[in-house]
Amino acid sequence: MSHPWHGIEIGARAPEILTAFIEIVPKDTVKYEVDKKSGWLKVDRAQLFSNVVPALYGFIPQTLCDILVGNFCMEKTGRKNISGDQDPMDILVLEEKNIENGGILVQAIPIGGFRMIDKDEADDKIIAVMKGDAIYGNYTDISQLSDSIINRLKHYFLTYKDMPGSLEKRKVEIAAVYGKDEAYEVIRRSVTDYKNRFPGL
Repeated sequence: MSHPWHGIEIGARAPEILTAFIEIVPKDTVKYEVDKKSGWLKVDRAQLFSNVVPALYGFIPQTLCDILVGNFCMEKTGRKNISGDQDPMDILVLEEKNIENGGILVQAIPIGGFRMIDKDEADDKIIAVMKGDAIYGNYTDISQLSDSIINRLKHYFLTYKDMPGSLEKRKVEIAAVYGKDEAYEVIRRSVTDYKNRFPGL
């Protein structure tokens, strides 16, 4: 089995159309993520209360949120000392079908993203639609989504790392919601960050 991060190609038409590896689906009450060493899905943590992922959620293979992504965040926000979070680029894929299981590949069309900052780390979330989806497949930019959908996605990303019983609030914020062209630039930078980190792969 190919390693989901290193062994799967992003796709020849990226960033317009790309391959996404899905770790969790809306029915999951546990957050799974790929173990970076083995490539197998592992349990990360239980989802907080009713805060479950609102769509397919995973990452873009052969990407890394590192120096160039962090620099872009600083350019856009005017802040200093922002670094990438050292993970593959996160992606959330909107679709209307009832997909039951993670650990799958989907063809995704990026339409925008959230410039999320977790403490002092860039943690961008690319928002995409599933290619050929009956409801979302014709969407081309995040501006076409309703405010209710945007707010639901924001709420998930601003709260999904909170731990039950913890008195310490995480310093997570969404500094901006950006459109398709900016999402493409973030993805391109994450691909270059990956190639710079793993030149032999």
